This record gives sequence, C-alpha cells and structure tokens, in this order.
Amino acid sequence: MIDLIWLLLFVSGLVTAALTGKIGAVSQAVLGGAASGVELAIGLISVIAFWLGIMNIAEKAGLVQVLARLLKPVGRFLYPSVPEDHPAMGSILANMSANILGLGNAATPLGLKAMQELQTLNEDKETASDAMCTLLAINTASICLIPTTVIAVRMQYGSAHPTSIVGTTFVATAIGTAAAIILDRLFRRLSKRRR
Repeated sequence: MIDLIWLLLFVSGLVTAALTGKIGAVSQAVLGGAASGVELAIGLISVIAFWLGIMNIAEKAGLVQVLARLLKPVGRFLYPSVPEDHPAMGSILANMSANILGLGNAATPLGLKAMQELQTLNEDKETASDAMCTLLAINTASICLIPTTVIAVRMQYGSAHPTSIVGTTFVATAIGTAAAIILDRLFRRLSKRRR
C-alpha cells in the first residue's frame, strides 16, 4: 500500500511539473537532493561509527548486561505474563537496554528475537499477545540516553553544541515511554471488558 502511495505522489508531482512547465526544476531538485543525500550519508558514517564503537565497547564491557539486570523488576511489571526465566524475558531486557543506550542497530535484532520468543508463549498464533503489544509500544517509544544518530546529524551540519539535545531527548523519550505504558494498560483493560 505504501508503494502505491509513493508512486501516486511521484506521478502527481511529475504531472503537475509538466503542466506548469517546471519539469527542469524537478530534475534539478531530484539531482540536488541525491547529491546532498550522499554528502550527508558520507559525513554521518564517521560519527556514527565512532558512537557505535563506543557503545560496542560498553556492550562488551558488560554495560548492557548490567542494565538488563537493573531492568529485571521493570520487566516483571511490564510483562507479567512472561515467565522470569523464559528466553523472551532475556531478549526483552536486552532490547530495552540497547535502546536506552542508543544502540538502535543492536536493538532491532534483539526486538525481533524477543517477538519470536513471545510468539512461543502466545496461545492464539494469529493475534498478537498482550506482551507482544507491550513490547512494540515500549520499543517504539523507548527511553534513550544517548541519541547517537541525531548527534551525528547535528555534527554533520556544524552544530556548535551537537550533544545539547541529550537532556531534552531523554525527557521526550521518557514522556513517550510513559504514555506508551499508560495507553498499553488502558487498552488492555478495555479489551478485557469487551470479552
């Protein structure tokens, strides 16, 4: 469906440009956008590689495991239907830890693994379980202490203080995570009343 929407937007833009005689401006914008995209990507590689390296060192040093141990009580509260010793809980806690540390590249496979493990506990294989919905909501909102990609973009564009967004990012992601948890619990209660 998304492909169809993008195709529709692209075609309507081309038709509008052709009808208004601005097809040259469209081709200039396309080529200019491609060039600036490549410049941005190349500039981000070094900064993201640096931050991912730092986070990889932290992960190898055991920071993710320490954080996962600290998050165990939170995991039990958020996922009461998941047994504490089940592999799903380990994947969930590792995913949460990676997201908190800004390790998006590491968090994605951990989140997918957690979903696979949660599916083994799911009685109705055609419908997402409460724990699966909670994981999706929390993973999407996820509290983040070090927003590495945003810092990298700010550095690429010459920000005088690229890390100045760390505090506001933490507050925003904390509010988003709290809203996700509240709405998850609310919808869970509403669905139980309908049954």
